[in-house]
Amino acid sequence: MNKLQLTSDWLNDIRSQAKKQFEKTGFPASNLENWRYTNVSAIAKKEFSIAKFVEDVDFDAVESGSAFHFVFVDGYFREELSNLPEKITVCSINDALKNHADLLQSKFNQAIKQPHGFIDFNTANFTDGLFVHIPKNAILEKPLQIIHIATQEAILPTRHVVILDENAKASLIEMFVSPEKKAYLTNSVVEIFVGENADLTLYKVQQEGENAYHFGGTYVQQAKHARFKHHNFALGSLLARSDIISDLETAAECELNGLYLGSQNQHLDNFTRINHLQPHGISREFYKGILNDKARGVFQGRIVVAENAQKTDSQMNNRNLLLSNEAEIDTKPQLEIYADDVKCAHGITVGQLDEKSIFYLQSRGIDEVSAKHILTFAFANEMVDKITIPSLRDAVFNLLLTRFPEGAER
Repeated sequence: MNKLQLTSDWLNDIRSQAKKQFEKTGFPASNLENWRYTNVSAIAKKEFSIAKFVEDVDFDAVESGSAFHFVFVDGYFREELSNLPEKITVCSINDALKNHADLLQSKFNQAIKQPHGFIDFNTANFTDGLFVHIPKNAILEKPLQIIHIATQEAILPTRHVVILDENAKASLIEMFVSPEKKAYLTNSVVEIFVGENADLTLYKVQQEGENAYHFGGTYVQQAKHARFKHHNFALGSLLARSDIISDLETAAECELNGLYLGSQNQHLDNFTRINHLQPHGISREFYKGILNDKARGVFQGRIVVAENAQKTDSQMNNRNLLLSNEAEIDTKPQLEIYADDVKCAHGITVGQLDEKSIFYLQSRGIDEVSAKHILTFAFANEMVDKITIPSLRDAVFNLLLTRFPEGAER
């Protein structure tokens, strides 16, 4: 099995159009403005095939603990490894096509305004995905953790649709992991619809293998007074690109936080866009990068304030720490403002560890390597402290300790 089990005429039409578009344009070229810092030609040269469904997988069922779990193995939902809520609609896209077809059809492909090659490929080829519907006034009592596990040298395309109705509230966690060091391409697209006065927090932890390629796109529609928070932790992959784009209606609030850690020859690209479409919107964006060895980081953050979006309040900040002379960061914050009564600002910093701080720690008996780890860990941990789920915060904290072992003690 390497296709959706169920299908429909409307979905077939969308997939057919996306396939034709991808055959015409392929994956994005670096001569495109939004891709000028990231060359993905190596992915096309790999000529990956779509991952196949593997009947037997060598994984234990995930413990329920403090979260629900929705598990994908090589892009396919595995119910036997998952633990799902009973009172909220959480199912695979295959099941949604059967049991929630009208709602799925009304939302599918609607949050994506400017598709590119990775999105077209995903639309044409996705094998499975997550469908979540939180009804009016409902609250998901525990976070829902979406776990992507990769075992094959292939393309793993998944498509998720998340819908929160009026006054609904939920927290989601996306995890991307691989137990092996195989080369593969994760191709994940998430469409999110946050209803009026609804509240969604989404965490993404990408810790894939050193030979992996990753594209993850999150596309959000925020209704009046809707609140959306995103915490993005890019820690793994040889080459990774993360897109986050949100459209805000009247008085909607959007907060984007991110941390990218690159070493050796990693390339980590972060592309964000916040579109203020109506008045009184609030957005905050704060991304940090730490780059060592020959790693390269990219931050492209764009805030667009439409002519009707008076009284917008928006701030964006990107701070970067280079730990070697060969590490590189390309940062491009942008404000595009068409309204005249707004409060908008952005800032960037790129630097190295402070020599005075290193000397101070050394004067207290700490060796130079440990001193650098302590300072680097402190720089990164500010983003970890923003995680409000204790178990996830501890997990990401421990991932940081593997990078900077002398950084902190628990």
